[in-house]
Amino acid sequence: MQVAKGYASVLDGPGAMGGAINLVTSKPGEPLEARAGGTLNLGRKAEYAGYNVYGVLGTKQDLWYAQASFTRNFQDHWDLPGGYAPTEGSAEDGGHRDFSRTRDWRVNAKIGFTPNAADEYSLSYTRQEGAKNAPLHVTDGASSQRNWTWPYWNIDSLYFLSKTALGDRATLRTKVYRNSFDNLLSAYDDATQTTRVKGRSFDSWYADTAWGGSARLDLDVTDADALSLAAHYRRDKHVEWQKSFATGVTEPHQTSEEDTYSLAAENRLSLAPKLDLTTGVSFDWRDLRKAQDYSSGAYIDYALSNGSAFNAQGQLTWTPDAATSAHASVSSRTRFPTLSERFSTSFGGAVSNPKLKAERATNYEIGASHRFGPVEASGAVFYAHLTNVIVAFPMTYQGTSVTQSRNLGHGDYYGAELALDAQVASWLSLGGNYTWTQRDLDDPTDSAFEPTGVPTHKAFVWADLAPLAKLHVLPNMDIASNRWTVTTDGALYYRTGSYALANLTARYELREGTSFSLGARNLFDDYYVLTDGFPASGRSFFVSFQAAY
Repeated sequence: MQVAKGYASVLDGPGAMGGAINLVTSKPGEPLEARAGGTLNLGRKAEYAGYNVYGVLGTKQDLWYAQASFTRNFQDHWDLPGGYAPTEGSAEDGGHRDFSRTRDWRVNAKIGFTPNAADEYSLSYTRQEGAKNAPLHVTDGASSQRNWTWPYWNIDSLYFLSKTALGDRATLRTKVYRNSFDNLLSAYDDATQTTRVKGRSFDSWYADTAWGGSARLDLDVTDADALSLAAHYRRDKHVEWQKSFATGVTEPHQTSEEDTYSLAAENRLSLAPKLDLTTGVSFDWRDLRKAQDYSSGAYIDYALSNGSAFNAQGQLTWTPDAATSAHASVSSRTRFPTLSERFSTSFGGAVSNPKLKAERATNYEIGASHRFGPVEASGAVFYAHLTNVIVAFPMTYQGTSVTQSRNLGHGDYYGAELALDAQVASWLSLGGNYTWTQRDLDDPTDSAFEPTGVPTHKAFVWADLAPLAKLHVLPNMDIASNRWTVTTDGALYYRTGSYALANLTARYELREGTSFSLGARNLFDDYYVLTDGFPASGRSFFVSFQAAY
């Protein structure tokens, strides 16, 4: 997994307003490779709580490679901390968290053709199927609860990737893909999940498809100057329909379709032997082809509204020696609103806004890293200015109080981060990181508004002790200050969620590539709440085994 925070290349396509996460799949490097493993999860009292198993089989030959993998996850339940005390009328009595069962499985197959050292062509397919329930808010009354379950939550992906050398100074990369997402949300009358006669009971289906592709040309203009050009295209098709059990009516399918395009250029110029300048620009646009809804027995065809955005960025990188690097960057990036943000009615609680514009963030960052013998230190300071932020505007529509998404918010995010890693001795490594984040976001429709979900202070510290040659003891501590959250009705913002979670893993290597592990999460059973009404999990244990050939 590759993480870009704040500054993400325009070559990757539209979005990435605050960074990007790129998932990179593995491929085999030997004639025969095999890996398998599993984890048995245990609850607060070391009772059975679920499992995970996986297996990977691959081969690398002179001109081709192939790999297949399978994984299955099953969570019977997770446990609330012992410090949770239910109040009168609470929807949760403690112990095993009600409605916390989930399950999913995933298969992946990949085949690649490598005619020479420079070229590669691969085709991969992934299928994932899952189901999950939804734990209830622990303090909301019965009339406010969402008695929801997802009987299926399925993903299907097919990808073709290519890399072709065009002479000594050019490389062409292409990607073609098709993704699908099928989902059913089922709502019930109450927490028994047995009756479906009230107006709050429904089945809501999604059937989404996305397909598209991209092409990228990398050119070494000179030994000191490299230019990349990229083009992206994506078609999103969203289909939804709903059945009301109170009326017995099943809606016809409603379809929304949109095309998104991007043209990008990035130049990497060596200004001096140790100094590089990277600049990039892109132009993104979207073409809304169809947007449908259904109400009172008739289709609604929303007015079509398109959008476009220009993005620009630059980064200066200095690497005076192998142990030192520094960078300074500025990036102005946008994010188009999703079809859901523009057209979702939130089960009658919102109205559409086809003219919703793209949000924009201008990010600035200065950072550096240096290795002092056995110690490596890195740090950065960052600032982001946000405009056209999407907020929920309260209004009255056809005599009903609803909200509408509008570009009325603005604000500033800023902070700093620091990381240290040290090889103290042959048997001891230590490390940690700390992030301070301040978010000042203004919603002119709500004077009490606070940005939720992110702590002001967050830290992670770890150690790797090897008292024996094949034994590693890995304690760590995950620490965070409190953060803003909001009640279900949006009436009260308050701070919650500070924690200091101790975790411990002991791993013994039976032989190279094969190990056995025991561990505990939230070792001291800390009680904390990150989101109003939803306490986080308490202490749990696990036993795992990994083997590789």
